[in-house]
Amino acid sequence: MGGMSAAQPAPEPGSDEVDQAFVADVFARDCASRDILQNVTSRWGLLALVALGESDMRFNALRRRVDGVSERMLSVTLQALERDGFVNRSVLQAIPPRVEYSLTDLGAEVAARLTGLIEFVEDHVSDVAESRASHDVSDSDGSPRAHRTQKS
Repeated sequence: MGGMSAAQPAPEPGSDEVDQAFVADVFARDCASRDILQNVTSRWGLLALVALGESDMRFNALRRRVDGVSERMLSVTLQALERDGFVNRSVLQAIPPRVEYSLTDLGAEVAARLTGLIEFVEDHVSDVAESRASHDVSDSDGSPRAHRTQKS
Protein backbone atom coordinates (compact mmCIF):
# COMPACT_ATOMS: atom_id res chain seq x y z
CA MET A 1 0.00 0.00 0.00
CA GLY A 2 1.23 3.48 -0.74
CA GLY A 3 0.70 4.81 2.79
CA MET A 4 -2.16 6.52 4.50
CA SER A 5 -1.75 9.78 2.59
CA ALA A 6 -1.05 8.54 -0.93
CA ALA A 7 -3.96 10.41 -2.51
CA GLN A 8 -2.24 13.69 -3.06
CA PRO A 9 -1.38 15.47 -6.29
CA ALA A 10 2.24 15.89 -7.21
CA PRO A 11 3.66 19.16 -5.89
CA GLU A 12 4.53 21.82 -8.40
CA PRO A 13 8.10 21.55 -9.68
CA GLY A 14 10.36 23.45 -7.32
CA SER A 15 7.69 23.64 -4.63
CA ASP A 16 8.33 22.11 -1.22
CA GLU A 17 4.73 22.58 -0.12
CA VAL A 18 1.83 20.20 -0.64
CA ASP A 19 -1.71 21.58 -0.73
CA GLN A 20 -3.16 20.03 2.45
CA ALA A 21 -6.68 20.08 0.93
CA PHE A 22 -5.64 17.21 -1.34
CA VAL A 23 -3.87 15.03 1.21
CA ALA A 24 -5.93 11.98 2.16
CA ASP A 25 -5.92 10.97 5.81
CA VAL A 26 -8.47 8.30 6.66
CA PHE A 27 -8.19 9.21 10.35
CA ALA A 28 -9.34 12.79 9.70
CA ARG A 29 -13.06 13.26 10.33
CA ASP A 30 -13.93 14.96 7.03
CA CYS A 31 -11.57 13.08 4.73
CA ALA A 32 -13.19 11.78 1.53
CA SER A 33 -11.18 8.58 1.86
CA ARG A 34 -13.55 7.51 4.66
CA ASP A 35 -16.54 7.44 2.31
CA ILE A 36 -14.55 5.53 -0.28
CA LEU A 37 -13.33 3.06 2.32
CA GLN A 38 -16.89 2.60 3.56
CA ASN A 39 -18.11 1.74 0.05
CA VAL A 40 -15.25 -0.68 -0.55
CA THR A 41 -15.32 -2.42 2.82
CA SER A 42 -19.05 -2.57 3.46
CA ARG A 43 -20.37 -6.12 3.64
CA TRP A 44 -21.89 -6.01 0.17
CA GLY A 45 -19.26 -3.77 -1.43
CA LEU A 46 -16.43 -6.08 -0.45
CA LEU A 47 -18.27 -9.18 -1.67
CA ALA A 48 -19.43 -7.57 -4.93
CA LEU A 49 -15.91 -6.39 -5.76
CA VAL A 50 -14.35 -9.79 -5.06
CA ALA A 51 -17.08 -11.61 -7.00
CA LEU A 52 -16.55 -9.31 -10.00
CA GLY A 53 -12.83 -10.02 -9.65
CA GLU A 54 -13.68 -13.63 -10.53
CA SER A 55 -15.51 -12.63 -13.72
CA ASP A 56 -17.81 -10.06 -15.27
CA MET A 57 -21.40 -10.76 -14.28
CA ARG A 58 -24.92 -9.76 -15.02
CA PHE A 59 -26.92 -8.43 -12.09
CA ASN A 60 -28.80 -11.64 -11.24
CA ALA A 61 -25.68 -13.79 -11.51
CA LEU A 62 -23.89 -11.39 -9.15
CA ARG A 63 -26.84 -11.49 -6.78
CA ARG A 64 -26.72 -15.30 -6.74
CA ARG A 65 -22.94 -15.22 -6.14
CA VAL A 66 -23.29 -12.77 -3.23
CA ASP A 67 -25.73 -14.96 -1.36
CA GLY A 68 -28.01 -13.06 1.02
CA VAL A 69 -27.89 -9.60 -0.55
CA SER A 70 -31.23 -8.07 -1.46
CA GLU A 71 -31.83 -6.73 -4.94
CA ARG A 72 -32.08 -3.19 -3.57
CA MET A 73 -28.87 -3.40 -1.50
CA LEU A 74 -26.91 -4.84 -4.41
CA SER A 75 -28.22 -2.11 -6.69
CA VAL A 76 -27.30 0.65 -4.21
CA THR A 77 -23.88 -0.93 -3.63
CA LEU A 78 -23.12 -1.22 -7.35
CA GLN A 79 -24.17 2.40 -7.93
CA ALA A 80 -21.79 3.58 -5.20
CA LEU A 81 -18.93 1.46 -6.55
CA GLU A 82 -19.60 2.68 -10.09
CA ARG A 83 -19.64 6.30 -8.88
CA ASP A 84 -16.30 5.75 -7.13
CA GLY A 85 -14.76 4.33 -10.30
CA PHE A 86 -14.40 0.70 -9.21
CA VAL A 87 -17.16 -0.85 -11.32
CA ASN A 88 -18.26 -0.51 -14.95
CA ARG A 89 -21.92 -0.93 -15.85
CA SER A 90 -22.56 -1.94 -19.46
CA VAL A 91 -25.97 -2.21 -21.07
CA LEU A 92 -25.91 -5.12 -23.52
CA GLN A 93 -27.91 -4.82 -26.72
CA ALA A 94 -30.52 -7.51 -26.34
CA ILE A 95 -34.25 -7.84 -25.96
CA PRO A 96 -34.88 -7.25 -23.15
CA PRO A 97 -31.78 -5.13 -22.50
CA ARG A 98 -29.32 -6.75 -20.11
CA VAL A 99 -26.79 -5.13 -17.84
CA GLU A 100 -23.35 -6.53 -17.14
CA TYR A 101 -20.96 -5.40 -14.43
CA SER A 102 -17.18 -5.54 -14.56
CA LEU A 103 -14.27 -4.06 -12.67
CA THR A 104 -12.29 -1.05 -13.77
CA ASP A 105 -8.50 -1.24 -13.42
CA LEU A 106 -8.87 0.50 -10.05
CA GLY A 107 -11.60 -1.97 -9.06
CA ALA A 108 -9.44 -4.93 -10.06
CA GLU A 109 -6.61 -3.63 -7.88
CA VAL A 110 -8.81 -3.17 -4.82
CA ALA A 111 -10.52 -6.55 -5.43
CA ALA A 112 -7.12 -8.27 -5.43
CA ARG A 113 -6.27 -6.68 -2.09
CA LEU A 114 -9.66 -7.62 -0.64
CA THR A 115 -9.22 -11.18 -1.90
CA GLY A 116 -6.03 -11.40 0.15
CA LEU A 117 -7.91 -10.21 3.23
CA ILE A 118 -10.73 -12.72 2.63
CA GLU A 119 -8.22 -15.55 2.19
CA PHE A 120 -6.53 -14.55 5.45
CA VAL A 121 -9.85 -14.50 7.33
CA GLU A 122 -10.95 -17.84 5.84
CA ASP A 123 -7.62 -19.40 6.80
CA HIS A 124 -8.07 -18.24 10.41
CA VAL A 125 -11.77 -19.00 11.00
CA SER A 126 -10.91 -21.82 13.41
CA ASP A 127 -8.53 -19.56 15.37
CA VAL A 128 -11.24 -16.94 15.74
CA ALA A 129 -13.85 -19.56 16.68
CA GLU A 130 -11.51 -20.84 19.39
CA SER A 131 -10.91 -17.33 20.69
CA ARG A 132 -14.64 -16.58 20.71
CA ALA A 133 -15.41 -19.81 22.56
CA SER A 134 -12.76 -19.04 25.18
CA HIS A 135 -14.00 -15.48 25.53
CA ASP A 136 -17.65 -16.54 25.83
CA VAL A 137 -16.85 -19.15 28.50
CA SER A 138 -15.05 -16.61 30.67
CA ASP A 139 -17.97 -14.17 30.23
CA SER A 140 -20.67 -16.71 31.06
CA ASP A 141 -19.12 -18.16 34.22
CA GLY A 142 -18.85 -14.75 35.86
CA SER A 143 -15.10 -14.90 36.29
CA PRO A 144 -13.30 -11.67 35.50
CA ARG A 145 -11.36 -11.50 32.29
CA ALA A 146 -7.87 -10.10 32.30
CA HIS A 147 -7.95 -6.55 31.05
CA ARG A 148 -5.59 -5.74 28.26
CA THR A 149 -3.42 -2.72 28.69
CA GLN A 150 -2.84 -0.30 25.90
CA LYS A 151 0.67 0.42 24.78
CA SER A 152 1.62 4.08 25.02
